[in-house]
Amino acid sequence: MDFTFTEEQRAAAEAARGVFAGVAPDAVPSPALTTGAVAEGFDRALWSRLAGADLLSLLLAEAHGGAGLDAIALCLVLREAGRVLARVPLLEHSAAAAAVQAYGGKAQADRLLDRAGRGELVLTVAAQGRTGHEPAELAVTARREGPGWLLDGVQTAVPWAYDADLVVVPAHLGGTGAGRTVLALVPREAEGLVLAEQVSTSGERLAELRLRSVRVGPDEVIEAVGAWEWLHALLVTGTCALALGLGERVLRMTAEYTGKREQFGHPIATFQAVAVQAADRYIDLRAMEATLWQAAWRIASGAPGPLPVAGDVAVAKIWAAEGVRRLVQTAQHLHGGFGADTDYPLHRYHAWAKHLELALGPAAAYEERLGDLLAAHPLG
Repeated sequence: MDFTFTEEQRAAAEAARGVFAGVAPDAVPSPALTTGAVAEGFDRALWSRLAGADLLSLLLAEAHGGAGLDAIALCLVLREAGRVLARVPLLEHSAAAAAVQAYGGKAQADRLLDRAGRGELVLTVAAQGRTGHEPAELAVTARREGPGWLLDGVQTAVPWAYDADLVVVPAHLGGTGAGRTVLALVPREAEGLVLAEQVSTSGERLAELRLRSVRVGPDEVIEAVGAWEWLHALLVTGTCALALGLGERVLRMTAEYTGKREQFGHPIATFQAVAVQAADRYIDLRAMEATLWQAAWRIASGAPGPLPVAGDVAVAKIWAAEGVRRLVQTAQHLHGGFGADTDYPLHRYHAWAKHLELALGPAAAYEERLGDLLAAHPLG
């Protein structure tokens, strides 16, 4: 595997740095001081700038106005988003559009992708399941009725659901199709779809999605085998990229603070106990980075490996979840009481880190999944 990024991938990262350069992580009220969500919707001005820089169509083919890039490029952009706590559905929107392109029909692609690439149509994904601790595809059932489908079930903690035009919902089939998963493209205003407000640790507005005999047409369902597994892998890997960017910014903040804060006439960064903790967190970051690019490369290239792609994704999520938690905890410790000051952004990074740690499943869930994969595909 070659970790060298292509010229196009580096250009995407550079464009993202330009767009996110003016984004302030404390542009909304502090989640520590807010009852309920910190804002009703996402950052629409930033969304428009991302669209103007062609970063919403990054994975789309040229026929749909995109750059035709891959998961690695998307993760480079998401890394920049994580550094500033960007309040936009960039991951969910990009992954959903890419899944429509890769697994949907031509009619679906023609109807959705051009507008999605311009940011005129907002997509999100219901990927947490009923409780957040079970496979998302088992939380909703899909059954055929006439030419269309009926959906029933509940999905929790759906990000940006109140802002999205379409929610991609994985659903399992019963009867003769038992065991299969389809992706339903459900309009937010669909009859029988009810949203109940939830709030994440970061203060962002989520939604419990309740589907009560929601009817969707045949052109609103993706039946291709493997579509959900591919989409889920991309979502998890993108979450790891957000965690990496967040962790890098937190370690930089900690280095700057400990380099200036003095005790006994010396910067505390020169104390062995402080330096050792910072060095341990730097090792966490490098492990998070290496496992992220391994997973993104497997998704982008389709290259074979000793384990299925899900194995590399699991390793990346384990490191991201554990690593980002250790990073923000150490940062809080080394900042002392200053880290809890609500006028300083570190506490916001801590809240976002906890959300990313648990999003799409905690480390323990992926350790169990990795164990199952190793049992089924013994190495050596």
